[in-house]
Amino acid sequence: MNSGQATFSSAVADFEAAVRARDSQASGDAFGLLQQTFHDADDAELAAVAPRLATLLPEVPPGPRSVVAVVIGAAVERGADPLACAPTVLAGVGEALAGAEEFTTRWAATGGGDLPDPEHSDPEDAVFDRVGQPATEAWWTLPQWEMAAVAVLNHKPVRLALPDRAALIDAAERVGDATGGGLKYLRYMLAVLDDEPLVVLHRESGTGYRVRISGLGDNFQLHTLLAGELVGGGHVPGTAPSDLAVAVCRAGTGDTDTTGSFNLVAPDGTWIWNEGIPADIPVVDGVRLLVLDPPPYERAWPAGRLFSNMPGDLVLEAALPASEAAEWLAKTAPAKDV
Repeated sequence: MNSGQATFSSAVADFEAAVRARDSQASGDAFGLLQQTFHDADDAELAAVAPRLATLLPEVPPGPRSVVAVVIGAAVERGADPLACAPTVLAGVGEALAGAEEFTTRWAATGGGDLPDPEHSDPEDAVFDRVGQPATEAWWTLPQWEMAAVAVLNHKPVRLALPDRAALIDAAERVGDATGGGLKYLRYMLAVLDDEPLVVLHRESGTGYRVRISGLGDNFQLHTLLAGELVGGGHVPGTAPSDLAVAVCRAGTGDTDTTGSFNLVAPDGTWIWNEGIPADIPVVDGVRLLVLDPPPYERAWPAGRLFSNMPGDLVLEAALPASEAAEWLAKTAPAKDV
């Protein structure tokens, strides 16, 4: 079939047949058409076809597999069923992380030096010879696997159903550390908390609150939503964020800046940085415990979501009785100087 006649559905059908027949020439041709026709597919076509691609993914040769995963992720972003598409994508992410970790180990063992940048270079024969093909392919395809993983993990049901999340987090942290802080989006997404209870203490007023959070990508988002509920709701003094700032931190769209209302502090007095994530908040007596102190300086940032396709939620469930708030505050230390 030529590209002028091909549809995304027909390209996927040809690709399925060629991959299962192990016909490299035909699968290469169909893979090219699959990429060409994706953007012309409507949402109904993607919804019908993307789960088939996800089922096929483990059989796709390593070369194009990560690109097919990106196509599946893009289809999910356009409405394909995330639960049907996610399992093989995330299994592929786990395999890629294992291969990438092997790459870093072998790279160090065979001379070390700066790790090659997979986003701005192509693997050379010398790299294949030095490290081996599977590990090299895993290293060079990590950016595609990260993109595909984030696309499916934007959806709360996928995150809640994710098996072996701790193992994926550990692997992503190890590989990220080896690259000097890479894989930020994958690491942050894997650490997203859902239906997570949080005790929040406002030290100045001596009040405390129980909240529940889901889908918050970073502490900028958490900070803005907390201020919206507590300051905007009249529970604590301060300047509340605008309605637009709160909306874009949930699921809305828009462009606005907001100003910090608090300093986020851990129970031991260390600062919880806005650049961090809610999972950084320590657990005390079985629940995450966060202290709000006055901001030491004025700080503004663009309101919004680190992951624009992931809705965020923060629910104020209850104000604590004064005696319970005092008990929690007794377990905290004053904020430390940075």
